[in-house]
Amino acid sequence: MTDLLSSSQFWLLISIGFYALGVEIQRKTGSPVCNPLLIASILVGALLIATGTPYQTYEESGKLISFFLTPATVALAIPIYRKLDVLLKNLLPILLGAFVGSMVSIGSVLLFSHLFGLSESTTLSLVPKSVTTPIAVAVAEMLGGVTSITAIAVVVTGIIGAIILPTFLKCIGVRNPVQMGLSIGTAAHAVGTSRAIELGETEGAISGLAIGVAGLLTALIVSIGSAILL
Repeated sequence: MTDLLSSSQFWLLISIGFYALGVEIQRKTGSPVCNPLLIASILVGALLIATGTPYQTYEESGKLISFFLTPATVALAIPIYRKLDVLLKNLLPILLGAFVGSMVSIGSVLLFSHLFGLSESTTLSLVPKSVTTPIAVAVAEMLGGVTSITAIAVVVTGIIGAIILPTFLKCIGVRNPVQMGLSIGTAAHAVGTSRAIELGETEGAISGLAIGVAGLLTALIVSIGSAILL
């Protein structure tokens, strides 16, 4: 049993199994609160605690999962290509929206970090919370932040965004598919985009494009900002 619990392949299968369970639960309930990633995270965490398995053991299986982040992100190009005419027609609003969204995300981190007295290293780690993990980690490393904090912040931001944003946007009167996709992709990166794809192909395509645009803009804004301030 000990050998099994120390196997990265075992935890990889457990992670995939719990995520598949989360997908099935969400399909049956239809509730955005039943986010597959949230369900899988809770179940994996609970099992790690119950079995006394150290995080370092699970981290090895996490590396295998992380390997597929890049091809999964590249796969978002499919809905983007299918809706290329819509993207070109709304290119300027998408760029401006992603820029404003990136500025608001960075500004809100700096504001609330100051209000709550967070340390400089924690603040710098949280700055790229709304962009996709590979870019967020690179930005955090450039700023001198703690990448593990960044990774957690990115996942939490994505889950919360995927759960709350579609309903929130509808409540404030946002119905346009382009606006929906842009808002979700800019604020909640790939996790939010998986939810946007469920809303519609246009929402998914715009959200997928927003991931890349917001990520590049965030890296650019942070680079310019750090060059001016340092």
